[in-house]
This record gives sequence, C-alpha cells and structure tokens, in this order.
Amino acid sequence: MAETDDIALTKESLWYIDNYILIRDYYDRTVSRIAARCIRKGNIAIEDYPFYGYIVDVLEELCETGDYILNHKELHPYVEKKIKGGVQALEKNLSLYKEECEKNSTKEMNVAKDADLSAAKDAFSGFINQEDDPTRGAGQSIDEVVAKLVAEQEKLINQKEENDE
Repeated sequence: MAETDDIALTKESLWYIDNYILIRDYYDRTVSRIAARCIRKGNIAIEDYPFYGYIVDVLEELCETGDYILNHKELHPYVEKKIKGGVQALEKNLSLYKEECEKNSTKEMNVAKDADLSAAKDAFSGFINQEDDPTRGAGQSIDEVVAKLVAEQEKLINQKEENDE
C-alpha cells in the first residue's frame, strides 16, 4: 500500500482557491459589463471609464490570490481538482493577468499607491511608546481603533495649528 502525505489544511487556506475562482469570474464579468457601458456611453475607451481603477484593483487582488495559491504547495492537489487544467493552467492564466495588470496600472496609480503607503507609515510612526499606540491591546473593536486614530490625528492638527500661530 502506498504511503500518503497528510497535509494539514485549514478552511482559511482552502478559501483562497474558492476566492480565486470567484474573483476570476467576477473580473471577467466586470470587464464585459464595463466594456458594454463604454459602448453605450459613446464608445469611450475602457481606460477613460470613470471607475477604471476599480477594474485594476480587482485584477491586483486576483493576482495576489493566485500568488498565494502558487506559493502554498499544500494547496496544489486541491487546485488540480477545482481548476480545469490544474496548477499549470493557474500559472499560465496568472501570468496573463499579471501582464494585463502591469500594462494597465498607470504611473499615476503607482505613485498614488506609494504616497498612500508613505502617509500610512507616517501616521503610525508617531507612536513611540505602547501607551500612545492606538492599536495596543487585544480585543479592540474597529470603532475603538478608529476613534483613537481620529483623536490622535486631531491632537496632531491642534499642535500644528498652535505651532503655526
């Protein structure tokens, strides 16, 4: 009798395969729908559609989810069962999606993404000790975290205004 490897998988890790399939289908349907809207709006280019960035965002999520699956070899036997063509098809399609994503991500989008990341890092770098950290402690709700962040931001704005006067 052949020996088999038992791989401990969680529902969360298997979720990535189902999520990849859902995002892939959603992306394809969204692009088709928006292309039809562009035609109805006077045959505008899809890149000129006001919410074009959303398409690119869905595409980025699709690529990230596919990368996760490829990087976790324990998921590959399940990919073979759930995705037609298995891992080989996943790799081929993912490379096409990545190429599409790279072609369609504008420089402005990349600059804005870098600026957003930089702003987030700046916002959190002001917390020097644990007492000032708005996310310290287990069990905080998102409302508590947001309230602390808003209060800290207001405090910084007030300090800046006082310094400017």
